[in-house]
Amino acid sequence: MASEFDVIIVGGGAAGIGAARRLAAGGASTLLLEASSRIGGRACTQDLGGYPLDLGCEWLHSGDRNAWVGIAEASGFPVDRSDPPWAQAHPGITRNEDDEEAARKAFGDWEERLCAVAKGSDRASDAMEPGGRWNAYVRAIAGFMSGLAPEQISATDYLAYDDASTGKNWNLPLGYGTLVAASLPSSTSLRLVTPAERIDLTADGVAVTTRAGTVRAGAAILTVSTAVLAGDAIRLPSGTEPWREAAAALPLGRNEKVFLEIGRDTAFEPDTHAYGNLHDPRSAAYSIRPNGWPVIEAFLGGDGARIVEEDGPAAGFAHVSAELAGLFGSDVASAIRPLAATSWSRMASIGGAYSCAVPGRSDARARLARPFEGRLFFAGEATHPHDFTTAHGAHDSGQRAADEAVAALWDRHRLGRRDLLAAAGARAAR
Repeated sequence: MASEFDVIIVGGGAAGIGAARRLAAGGASTLLLEASSRIGGRACTQDLGGYPLDLGCEWLHSGDRNAWVGIAEASGFPVDRSDPPWAQAHPGITRNEDDEEAARKAFGDWEERLCAVAKGSDRASDAMEPGGRWNAYVRAIAGFMSGLAPEQISATDYLAYDDASTGKNWNLPLGYGTLVAASLPSSTSLRLVTPAERIDLTADGVAVTTRAGTVRAGAAILTVSTAVLAGDAIRLPSGTEPWREAAAALPLGRNEKVFLEIGRDTAFEPDTHAYGNLHDPRSAAYSIRPNGWPVIEAFLGGDGARIVEEDGPAAGFAHVSAELAGLFGSDVASAIRPLAATSWSRMASIGGAYSCAVPGRSDARARLARPFEGRLFFAGEATHPHDFTTAHGAHDSGQRAADEAVAALWDRHRLGRRDLLAAAGARAAR
């Protein structure tokens, strides 16, 4: 393994790849260290049943300003700009439209009350109506959005994302994870299954220790999840305790997916959507036959995702199968079979879904994004001021950190030249 680079990137997710793209464009020599056996991080597309299914991020949120859209189009990846499935309810479900409208209104009212809460306790649960009939629905949707219960959500943080979102949600038929993984520049040196164990500052940069040895560079960009950063998997230099504290204030929520294969002809309409139980905070949102495929994707957040995390995939399959039977009738049980389930919270190299600031700590994002000693730089969705929880926020943070690293290297180089000139002048004077 080569031991000298301009920049070492730790973590090969969307942020790490975004940083690598910026560094490659500037001609910097770059090494990317990835702890797992693949790149992409929380962007992960797998061929399941013959279909490219996204186990992690799936939607090009704020598509009209999402950097991955331009990357996709430049690389020949198709982008589907049609309305997402949640805009098209499944026509085969007997629906109580009055209840659905009331539930959606309750959620909208909760979001409106968040503005007042942000000025006080900042605890999103304080915006909930005491004893409200639709509180379970509010909790479920908040779980989809943030992965945590409202008691653990900063109202200020939630509103920052909500205010910045453009509401354009586009799709990549070949998979978001496929695009992210394919976007690493060929000039970037890549080492898979090579977790960083320790990062030290040196006189002229950093030294990163791995099981395969120590590599050195002028700077390092750390893009690991907040769960990893707040833990003890990587030993960081003395003085970085505030960065670990900031990461701990941005815990990863619970969000998991359960996929079911449709085994025979049924009344499932393609590219439609369903919601489980309006009165159960564990309810899933169902994407039915996306792209016409014989697949149902169940998305679980917060309390619902806890079922998969704590009780395993079988419990997740049982939960969503029961909900689907309640929506479509008991005959549905013979038409579907388990295909796959995610386990983001159980993955040691990631540890959850996406970040959410705890009440009173929305400032932790800016604190985590600060460079350390002009040697160590931080990126990842958690460091973005308003596009956190997204792959494009991660990408943009990687580019920001790359720019900071290059600027620091340039300043250090110029300072080094001045020192040499001063030393030469001193010698000449003697």
